[in-house]
Amino acid sequence: MITKRIIPCLDVRNGRVVKGVNFEGLADVSSPVELGRYYSENGADELVFYDITASFEERQLFTDILREVASTIFIPLTVGGGINTLEDFDRVLKCGADKVSVNSGAIRNPELIAEAAKRYGDQCVVLSVDIKRVDGSFHVFAKGGREDTGLDAIEWIKRGEASGAGEIVVNSIDTDGVKQGFDIEMLKAVNEAVSVPVIASGGAGSIEDFIALFREIPSIDAGLAASIFHFGEVAIRDLKAALAADGVNVRL
Repeated sequence: MITKRIIPCLDVRNGRVVKGVNFEGLADVSSPVELGRYYSENGADELVFYDITASFEERQLFTDILREVASTIFIPLTVGGGINTLEDFDRVLKCGADKVSVNSGAIRNPELIAEAAKRYGDQCVVLSVDIKRVDGSFHVFAKGGREDTGLDAIEWIKRGEASGAGEIVVNSIDTDGVKQGFDIEMLKAVNEAVSVPVIASGGAGSIEDFIALFREIPSIDAGLAASIFHFGEVAIRDLKAALAADGVNVRL
């Protein structure tokens, strides 16, 4: 049985984690380095680092902070934001990332996924997709969820898998930050469309939301969240203990 992963996400802007943080014992509560270290030592399976305004501001990702985060943690690190070329992949991997997440860059240049998979292997290439319902259909949004591309999300994700993406992160704009649970309907549709690992993101507000995710979609690979972990509303070790008690296979 595949071990399910629990993944905190650091949304970084101007070198700071932007979804507020409330932990005792952290020297700088909005430092990605301090927070990354905390998660690495407290049960997270992986860490995701998004430079959330790099694509919108059309600049390169902050590599100095990334290098510091990568040298601090001992769990796999996925990095995204402003990834538009093979040179961006190269730079981020050399800074210590294990996987590179591409979103708007792949929409602009769909060949990027295949090129990166060919050079670095599909295990390094993560397709991150921001999805929102538009007139009853799932649409792909670009530039940090600001721009409707008109692309059908399920077709886009299938295309990404065929091009060589080794993992899909599904960000539901409709549920993001609402804390009323993951977007089960959308996640089921994505999970049934591909065979590579799918990571659910957007909507987690409680331990029960993660339990519901893995109950409703037993084949989904991972759950990702930000603010409930950053604010200390849910401790990852407590979450994993509850999942294990519910029969979900997790690394304790």
